Amino acid sequence: MLRTLFLLLMLLPTLNVAEGAVQLALEGTSPVTIDEVYHRDGVAYLAVDEVLPVLGLSGSWDSVKHVYSIKTPRGRAQMSPGSQFLRLDGQFQPITNPPSFIDGRLRVDESFVAIHLPALLNLSVYYRNLDPSVEQMPTQSSLDRLFSFLLHKQKPAGVKGLRAVAIDPAHGGSDPGSMGPKGLKEKEVALAVAQGLQKRFKMRLGLPVYLSRDADYSMTAAQRFAAVNNPEVDALILLHAQSALSESSRGAVLFIRPQERQAEDGGGDSMALAVQLSQALNRAGIQVAAIERAPLLPLGKGDLPTVLVELGYLSNEADRETLGQPAGQERLAEALYRGLKAFAKQQ
Repeated sequence: MLRTLFLLLMLLPTLNVAEGAVQLALEGTSPVTIDEVYHRDGVAYLAVDEVLPVLGLSGSWDSVKHVYSIKTPRGRAQMSPGSQFLRLDGQFQPITNPPSFIDGRLRVDESFVAIHLPALLNLSVYYRNLDPSVEQMPTQSSLDRLFSFLLHKQKPAGVKGLRAVAIDPAHGGSDPGSMGPKGLKEKEVALAVAQGLQKRFKMRLGLPVYLSRDADYSMTAAQRFAAVNNPEVDALILLHAQSALSESSRGAVLFIRPQERQAEDGGGDSMALAVQLSQALNRAGIQVAAIERAPLLPLGKGDLPTVLVELGYLSNEADRETLGQPAGQERLAEALYRGLKAFAKQQ
């Protein structure tokens, strides 16, 4: 009862309110006060175009590719609204919270300002939240604890295979996610593939599939993970699509948590699931670029088999042809279904 009440409280919508202020400076320089600070789910967000000049950096927004580029001493870094990763020199680096458009401006969270940007600069950055009523970068928020609990779920002894699957189609509503040059939106692709996958499980196996969203609407972080709270859920798939500055980047990329309970072969259940998904995608003629270990969200050391699937690049013509067409979306859904089915048999 207490756990259910806590979850319901977390599902209440969080207002985006501009209040408070922060001080920011490079080491050895005078602090600059930024007084337009928005709070979402207990995290402070700042406009990136206000932050960068204070740190001697510059950036630009590509409205066609839906990518924001930052010039840094280590090269050009790119990020997209809703993406959990920063791209630098062809490598993906996980960030704590994705950038988001709030009140008409692209904003990044305070951990990006205080942790990720200093790493790009190789310099020390002074950051101070001047609003004493807002907890500054908590190490474990109530959402973190909730997600960590949910993802530590384990099946009862003697239960084999999959009883149910949770699927999180990324973004939604006012958050389109990444966008292709012709306006194809990540949120549309993710939802179409998720619905195709759900239909296959219900029709062929009679198993329930819980979607975090079943239409185009915005969600809080807690709402997004409510589907995982169903007690019979034995796997979680997060569906995304991405964009890159280079049109040559292509293929699906699968991400798992860097640490989880290790199986006898040292791989862990999430790795086993990722391998089956990767093999099924390849057999369907869909290129898989890599399986990577990277934080998906502050989820702790969960044991629930979890894979974040970047279905392809909206910035690549070949990938876009698959992602943007109903036939391609059905092919992706079929491949993911076969991968999950193979994983269930393996279990």
